[in-house]
Amino acid sequence: MGRVSIKEDKNIYHITREKLKLSREKASEILGWISSDRIERIDGGEVPRPDEVICMAEKYNEPRLCNYYCTYQCDIGRKYVPEVRYGRALSEIVLEVLASLNAVERKKDRIIELAADGRIEKNEVEEFFHIQEELAHISMAVDSLQAWSEQMLANGHIDREAYEAYKNANQ
Repeated sequence: MGRVSIKEDKNIYHITREKLKLSREKASEILGWISSDRIERIDGGEVPRPDEVICMAEKYNEPRLCNYYCTYQCDIGRKYVPEVRYGRALSEIVLEVLASLNAVERKKDRIIELAADGRIEKNEVEEFFHIQEELAHISMAVDSLQAWSEQMLANGHIDREAYEAYKNANQ
């Protein structure tokens, strides 16, 4: 491995590469088409293109790079994509999903009443807002479960070949 950077404000791409003990040259070989000069610019703070992030996420076995990019560096994602917490236990994620689903189930009839006329009146806004928050919790829990799955596939804790075969057979 080449020199390790002493730069203090390293970005996630730089940290990930160094965690894998890859020089820029070695990373370029692994990534296949991203040059070491381009890696240096990304390490230095230049925002990578989406295709570069996808490549790094796949080749470094680090799917969280995609969520990071979407959450913090993509103009659309900054507005619509929440940061997913990685490293959580499956049991914690499942309990969060179930708790959120139960909360919405208890409000199901009220959601129907609110939506029946296609409008949210002034006196319904607060209740509608709270229902939206519950739905956002479900969405985050589902995103967390998806992130967990991607990380387990990347780490080899889920058999990728069997997973892909099943996925392709059921599409």
